[in-house]
Amino acid sequence: MGLSAVLLAGLGAFATGSVAEEASPSLFPSRLARAIAPLDVNPDGLSGAGARILSDAVAASRYVLIGESHMTREIPAFTTQICRMMAPSGLTAMAIETGPEAARVVDSVMRSDDREARMADFLGAHPDGIAFYSGRDEVRTAGDCAAAAGPDFELWGLDQEFLGSSGHLLQEMLAANPGPLARTALTGLAAQDQEATAAALASGSPGDLFLLTVTQGDLDQAAAAIAQDGGARAQYLFGLLTETRAIYLASQARQGDPNGRRARLMKRTLAAHLAENPGARVLLKFGAWHFYKSLNPLDQRDLGAYVAERAEGEGVTALHIMVVGAKGSTAGYAGVGRPAAIQAFDMADDEGPDWRKDVVLAQPADAAPGSWMLVDLRALRAEGLASAPPEWRDLALGYDIAILAPTFSATSLLG
Repeated sequence: MGLSAVLLAGLGAFATGSVAEEASPSLFPSRLARAIAPLDVNPDGLSGAGARILSDAVAASRYVLIGESHMTREIPAFTTQICRMMAPSGLTAMAIETGPEAARVVDSVMRSDDREARMADFLGAHPDGIAFYSGRDEVRTAGDCAAAAGPDFELWGLDQEFLGSSGHLLQEMLAANPGPLARTALTGLAAQDQEATAAALASGSPGDLFLLTVTQGDLDQAAAAIAQDGGARAQYLFGLLTETRAIYLASQARQGDPNGRRARLMKRTLAAHLAENPGARVLLKFGAWHFYKSLNPLDQRDLGAYVAERAEGEGVTALHIMVVGAKGSTAGYAGVGRPAAIQAFDMADDEGPDWRKDVVLAQPADAAPGSWMLVDLRALRAEGLASAPPEWRDLALGYDIAILAPTFSATSLLG
């Protein structure tokens, strides 16, 4: 047998032995226990062994992504601490799950002492005008991040606008001094929007809002007029309106690829911001399914996959953090102009496999009551995932760190 054959045979035997050892399912619980560290989240900062892991990981990253459960009090508070962790080394912006114009509205008030009152006024005038930043705790976090990061810090909205955004968008188009043809068309659409908003407030149904009731013919006529004398600002805003409508109509009809279209929009918008801000250091905060490094549970390459690939191409690090709760409540959508529906949850009610249950069972015995648990998924990946249960394999391929809060509580709504 030649030298090459001997080497290959030896390497094959070594690899086979390693896989056989790693593939033993009995090894995974002990590996998981080593990857878990307590994390204490307090108003004055983070502490515990998990805080040291998180601090080192954040310090080494240009892009930090927080994949969340929406509309809680705890995740905005956690996000504030990440902002404060990033700020000393530079924090350019926070990218959020709203449209660009919605982010501009929040950005305009976030440094004000009365930001919550100003946001409440806006949302009272434009019901369902902004996604998620109708939550009181989200608005507080935007202000806290701006205070920590300094005067040049911005919010970047990457998503489509929300269902009730049309009134604000039309007002902004009219304020952009369009020519007479465009102004006439936009004034007519604004009147339709007011009627639709009144109907939606009466019924509570988002299906009565302008974006879902205006005819394509009326929009086509307005588009022609805006193209003639609307000006660049009105054309841009009208494009936001029509793209938002197209995504919601496709989702409502369950046709086409609304989630893919939305993901592609977010990638383009982020790419444009990064082109204008070379070397930007960015915190991103979206729903957890958007931020998988790999295919997400919808089998799509969403924003997280784009950021992961972009960071690798740039030779920098993107840190993907998932934050979820073991039990508690979140604020759910209950209709146009309606108070939030408080939705209770408990992981113990889930009958299928759930990685959160494994974390509770494996948490350190000396963890303080109320401690959050940080799981370093990078350590699990480094040792191989062949012995990992499927839910852990998917999680470790999609995220770098998973954090489990013991309890969530629902945020309150403004406006």
